[in-house]
Amino acid sequence: MREIINMAVVLTLICAISGFSLAMVHSVTKEPIEYAKLKNVKEPAVKAVLSDYDNDPIKDRASFQIGTDKYGRPVNLVVFPARKNGKTFAVAFESSAKGYKGEVGVMMGLDVEKKAITGISVVTHSETPGLGAKITESAFTDPFKGKVLENDINKDQINTLSGATISTNAVLAAVNNGRQTFEKYKDKMVQ
Repeated sequence: MREIINMAVVLTLICAISGFSLAMVHSVTKEPIEYAKLKNVKEPAVKAVLSDYDNDPIKDRASFQIGTDKYGRPVNLVVFPARKNGKTFAVAFESSAKGYKGEVGVMMGLDVEKKAITGISVVTHSETPGLGAKITESAFTDPFKGKVLENDINKDQINTLSGATISTNAVLAAVNNGRQTFEKYKDKMVQ
């Protein structure tokens, strides 16, 4: 009986030490792992839509709550600021809209003074390969550059994809959603 109690005490102690060690490792590595994911996944899209900055937009990112999802969990917007001499002149952030087969995520860069698009990059999609997937090509995304966001952008202002109307509309909707997000949260985005 005594051996069973000793074994239970030893196993409990080992489990407690292991649990504490894992919790410490998690707390120490959480921030570097998140930064590495952003650096490797989001940075190429940020670099595609922003240029001529002297800061690290990934490191200087800001995150704030913009609402809740259908389950009541907070929805945060992550903003990547582009600064020159300490002044934010542009921001990049993600916006999305429903496409043919799912959500289409668009990283968009905005000049904060001109309220103009500095570029867009489609970061996530599940559109049809060879047709709807052409929304990722520069021939489709480049015409968005320089568009002033006074009003929503419509199909007449860009090169639409023949046969991929839903995919084209999804990117337009994502950009227009981004415009509305910028208008609503500009003060929080530009600091």
